[in-house]
Amino acid sequence: MNSSQIKNKIKREEIHAKKRQDKTRRKMELRLRRRKEEAEDPFKKEERLAKNVPKTLENTREFDETIVEAEDTEVFEDETSDEFSSYFKEGISPKMLITTSKRPSKFAYEFASELIDVFPNSQFVKRGSKFSIKQIVEFCTNRSYTDVMIVNEDKKVPYAITLIHLPDGPTAYFKLSSIKLNHEIQGHGRSSCHKPELILNNFNTRLGHTIGRWLQALFPHIPEFQGRQVATFHNQRDFIFFRRHRYVFKNKEKAELQEIGPRFTLKLKWLQKGTFDKDGEYEWMFKPDLETSRRRFFL
Repeated sequence: MNSSQIKNKIKREEIHAKKRQDKTRRKMELRLRRRKEEAEDPFKKEERLAKNVPKTLENTREFDETIVEAEDTEVFEDETSDEFSSYFKEGISPKMLITTSKRPSKFAYEFASELIDVFPNSQFVKRGSKFSIKQIVEFCTNRSYTDVMIVNEDKKVPYAITLIHLPDGPTAYFKLSSIKLNHEIQGHGRSSCHKPELILNNFNTRLGHTIGRWLQALFPHIPEFQGRQVATFHNQRDFIFFRRHRYVFKNKEKAELQEIGPRFTLKLKWLQKGTFDKDGEYEWMFKPDLETSRRRFFL
C-alpha cells in the first residue's frame, strides 16, 4: 500500500521510515557487492567509471558555430588586423588609466587602488564631477594611453566596469559582482611590483576570443617569473572569475598558491565598436531572450 493512503499519521510515518531504511540498506549491499567484485576484477571498475560520466552544463553545452578551433585560419587572419594587433605585432606596451564614476565612495577608491596593483603600467586619476566619458577618452588618447577603465558605482557599491580600448575602440561594459578586497581574503598574501604571469581559461567562441585577446593586451608582454605572481581570468558559463595568486615555496620541492586579491566576477553585457557612444554601433548586446537555454553560452 502507498504510505500516502494511510490515514493514521503515526503509522504512515513508521512505514515511510521503514521504506527509507530498506532503500538505504539495499544501496549499501549493492555498493559492498560491487566493491568486492571490482576488487577481484579491476577491469569492472574501469568499465563502470568509463560509463558513469556525470552530465554537467559544461560537457552538455549546446553546439555553437562561433567556437574557435585550434587551427582556425580565418580567426588568425582576423587577428592580424584587429584592434589589438599592434600589441602583439609591434610590441606596444599597455598603459591604462583607471578612474571611477562621479562622486565615488571610499569603497570605490579602495577597489580602484587594488586594480592599479593588478594591471601593471596603470594609473589612477580622480574624476572631476564635470568630466564626461568622451572628455576622458580624448584626454587619454592625447597622452598615449592604450585603455581606459571606469569603475561604475551605485548606492556606494561598484556594480559595473566600462572598458575602452584606445584610440579606436572597442568599448565593453561588464557587470561587476562578488568583490573582495585584499584584506577581506583570509590568509591573503602581499603582492610585489613584478609583472604577473597571465592565465586565460575557456574563452572559446569568437566573442570570447576577442575578450580574451583584450584582457591579454592589458598586461605587459613578458611576465617576470621571479615575482612568482599569476593572474587568472577563468570563463565559466559566461561569468569571468578573476583571481590573483603568488607561489609560496615551503621547501625546494613543494610550492603552494597563496591568494593575493582582489577577487571579483565580471559578466559581459555589451560590446560596442569604437570608443564609448550611446548612439554607436554594437557588436554584441546581451538580452534576456537570449537565455533560451541553460546550456547556451556566448563567451
